[in-house]
Amino acid sequence: MFENLQDKLDRAFKVLKGQGTITEINVAETMKEIRKALLDADVNYKTAKAFTDDVRQKALGENVLTAVSPGQLLTKIMNDELANLMGGSVVELETVANPTIILIAGLNGAGKTTFSGKLANFLKTKKGKKPLLVAGDVYRPAAIDQLQVLGGQIGVPVFVNLESKDPVGIALEGIAEAKRNGNNVVIIDTAGRLAIDEAMMNEISAVKQSTNPHEILFVVDSMTGQDAVNTAKAFNDRLDFSGVVLTKLDGDTRGGAALSIKSVVNKPIKFIGTGEKMDALDVFYPDRMASRILGMGDVVSLVERAQQQFDEKEAAELQKKIRKNKFDFNDFLGQIQQIKKMGNMKDLVGMIPGVGKAVKDMDIDDNAFKPIEAIIRSMTPFERENPDAINQSRRGRIAKGSGNPLTEVNKLIKQFEDMRKVMKQFSNPAQMAKMMKGMPKMPFGK
Repeated sequence: MFENLQDKLDRAFKVLKGQGTITEINVAETMKEIRKALLDADVNYKTAKAFTDDVRQKALGENVLTAVSPGQLLTKIMNDELANLMGGSVVELETVANPTIILIAGLNGAGKTTFSGKLANFLKTKKGKKPLLVAGDVYRPAAIDQLQVLGGQIGVPVFVNLESKDPVGIALEGIAEAKRNGNNVVIIDTAGRLAIDEAMMNEISAVKQSTNPHEILFVVDSMTGQDAVNTAKAFNDRLDFSGVVLTKLDGDTRGGAALSIKSVVNKPIKFIGTGEKMDALDVFYPDRMASRILGMGDVVSLVERAQQQFDEKEAAELQKKIRKNKFDFNDFLGQIQQIKKMGNMKDLVGMIPGVGKAVKDMDIDDNAFKPIEAIIRSMTPFERENPDAINQSRRGRIAKGSGNPLTEVNKLIKQFEDMRKVMKQFSNPAQMAKMMKGMPKMPFGK
């Protein structure tokens, strides 16, 4: 995500590296490089120019503290301005009304139907809502089938009327169905259309007028860059939508749509799609995205993802086991399963400050845990519960059963033993205090 832009911004900041002060000359040179980086990322020209002008004014008006380098100061200013450019603060979805009606619009192939399913899953699992999906695409039979499959996967009902070709009538019938069945959110998936197709634009305008939705979300493929922004403007002129959804952001190395769309249409980005799975949908936080663009990580999102997967009761039980040195391979396997649920491994690693740039050229395989899982699954229940009982002959059998060399089995068991020791020490406050006392005194104040 945004790899090309990150690289170019890094090069721009190097202009200020080693400089003692911020001057008109070195800032002008840096801003020229930043503007070029933004234009290469397919950011709207007016947006790029206004952005660099704002950063330049703020940079020249700031006093550089002795503890902060000009490069660090400019990074801070850039971070704040990038967040403002993308909306400043998070804008939550409006779901107070019962039922809340959400109309989904966008071009063909933008990912509307998939997003509709993801949104239903998000509202059901994270907001405690009872959504109903309405299949309003009367032109593409596969869209109805797709929505029914997605609804089945996430356990959300789908309203379908195969006899009708009237999207307005179907939408109204779907709302009536929701009221009968106690669904408090109605998500209406519509057909893809082009802004230049007057008849299709009139049709979705009619759906809007008849249903009076609380939210109209415009779904756009972020990888189309500036075209996405132009399309959003044309749709907004007709629909006056309430928010933007950027899909396929995990494949967007440039970032032009994310950086331009708010300033051009003056509507917030509400969600971003970051993968194909039904849980690969994130609320859009401008400040967090700004930090990620500048390679500063996103610890808050990483912690939130972890909290969603790790159960508090399970964590308390695990802590007890760690204190008693009873943490075993069953627990280890459980932790691996929970980490895998958090999402794409490269994306997760990229959220750690300072690590994103280091791993951008590395191929981090989502199957990296497979050899470890195979080794653990080749152990007997007794061996998993009693790691200390795994002798050399047992290790040989585990290696054969898992299809891994004996050296890999030995390495995993050694790493597991080392991990258990560290975990036990960190779980015991008295032991930690003893370790701290034993550390050499630091020469502070001398």
